[in-house]
Amino acid sequence: MNRIDRLFGILTLLQSRKFTTAEKISDKFGISVRTVYRDIKALGETGVPVSFEPNKGYFIVEGYFIPPVSFNTDEASALMLMESLAYGFSDKSIQKNYASALSKIKAVLNGKQKQEMELLNKNTHLQIPSCFVMDTEYISAIQRSMSAMKILEISYKNKNGQSGRREVEPIGLAFYALNWHLIAWCHKRNEYRDFRVSRIESLKETTIAFTRSEHLSLSEYLSKIPVEY
Repeated sequence: MNRIDRLFGILTLLQSRKFTTAEKISDKFGISVRTVYRDIKALGETGVPVSFEPNKGYFIVEGYFIPPVSFNTDEASALMLMESLAYGFSDKSIQKNYASALSKIKAVLNGKQKQEMELLNKNTHLQIPSCFVMDTEYISAIQRSMSAMKILEISYKNKNGQSGRREVEPIGLAFYALNWHLIAWCHKRNEYRDFRVSRIESLKETTIAFTRSEHLSLSEYLSKIPVEY
């Protein structure tokens, strides 16, 4: 990779995260940390306002306008293929948001790329068994509550068909055993519980902060599950 391409790649990486460490950039592009320092300095000299916060990393100063990202045909094709997966293995909330994001991506493609994408869209099909189809709209709300660390109120039907109201503190979403699962601290049970998203009957986002200051990570919880996920 030449330096110009690498600088653009570093800029794209910085755009995608709130903070990025020099070590992360070094690993991503296979360069030394010293070279990262030189590249960051070069970006600053071109007018990109890159700043640094101790113990967190580099970031682009808020408010800086960066022109729309361009995509090559292979990148755009990969995103088009992922649309089928989004519709096959997610709920209506994610499908709607992905469609909105994809329309913005298509807007920056040139005419030839748009024609190629339309052709690929017509000739790509993913057959999803009806039992996988999710008729809910909860995953985006769960994601919002996780990132904001706010309590969710859910009505949940367990495997025995019994319904009940729960207040939960979501720590993660996992897809295993052919279903999406909400992993959360349950106030009623006073322990971490696994809620299959398809069994959630209703969901309400709240503005109430988590009551626990620390939670297990999702990977820690999943390591305890006696299944290969």
